Amino acid sequence: MDLTDRPLTLTADPALAGLRVLVTGCGGPAGVAVVQELAALGAVPVAADCDPYAAGLHLGHPAVLLPFADAADYPERLLAAAVAERCTAVVVTVAEELLRVAGREAEFAAHGVAAWFPAARAVADCLDKWAFAGRIGAAGVAGPRSALGGPEDLPGPWIVKPRAGRGSRDVHAVDDPADFPTLLRRVPEPLVQTRLTGREFTADCLIGRDGTVLGAVPRWRSQTRAGISTRGTTFTDPRVDELVAGLAAALGLTGVCNVQGFLDEDGPARVVEVNPRFSGGLPISLAAGADLVGQYLRATLGLPVHAEALRAEPDVTTVRWFAQRTAHPAPVPALAH
Repeated sequence: MDLTDRPLTLTADPALAGLRVLVTGCGGPAGVAVVQELAALGAVPVAADCDPYAAGLHLGHPAVLLPFADAADYPERLLAAAVAERCTAVVVTVAEELLRVAGREAEFAAHGVAAWFPAARAVADCLDKWAFAGRIGAAGVAGPRSALGGPEDLPGPWIVKPRAGRGSRDVHAVDDPADFPTLLRRVPEPLVQTRLTGREFTADCLIGRDGTVLGAVPRWRSQTRAGISTRGTTFTDPRVDELVAGLAAALGLTGVCNVQGFLDEDGPARVVEVNPRFSGGLPISLAAGADLVGQYLRATLGLPVHAEALRAEPDVTTVRWFAQRTAHPAPVPALAH
């Protein structure tokens, strides 16, 4: 939710009107944001999650339960749910799920379900922060110096984080080297990085199938809770555009992603990590007028993407907060095997 009126009046896209679209990960803010935006665009979102009490399953839209991403039959269950719910397309908002369905677009298309999944290598390199550091380093993309398992000769101050993790869980700032022995035992597969200076930002991006950056909306991370932006202000800077283009080439990224990094007054934009999915702070970019959800769905369906619809107004500040909804006592029914 936001405290600003969207500067561009959102109207339903006739090409998307009435289309049923299955959205996964509706227990998280990204999934909820996509569901709400699809409804505003005139589509019919079908919310899906592995938790029967996931918030997005109780917003008044059709809903279905899925297994966890690590279930042996997850790809088949996802496709079966989309077919059973008469969906024209599927939008996956969980990176671990994307890893399971990568390369299976043709299988979905054969059943009448449009999908756009990034390449498995790109998803895996975003999930594995050590692999990510290696890929961007080899490509000459600016990022923090990194070491696996300990600080080695990295200059401080430092950040210690899990090699695989999400949000701000088990992420620690270190100023005193004496703190390393305790943190390195506490954090699973610790990755140590030199802490970047400057102002922190996130960019919500849409990258074409050929690697062309179709749209990138940077916003300052003015306030975060559990790693998710709750207050942000959109801005423009060509250095962010250059960074996103470099990352798309280095990682082979396509589709939606969000880039997290830092900007100093001088020098290039530097990346900390990339998530190959819609971000939890997506409503900030949407509030600034960037039709990231609608244009992504158009591209998924093979329709032309309108570049002008991906432009966002700069200097739009959005404040987001949490709301409550009482779930129906009966859980959402699971899809039959």
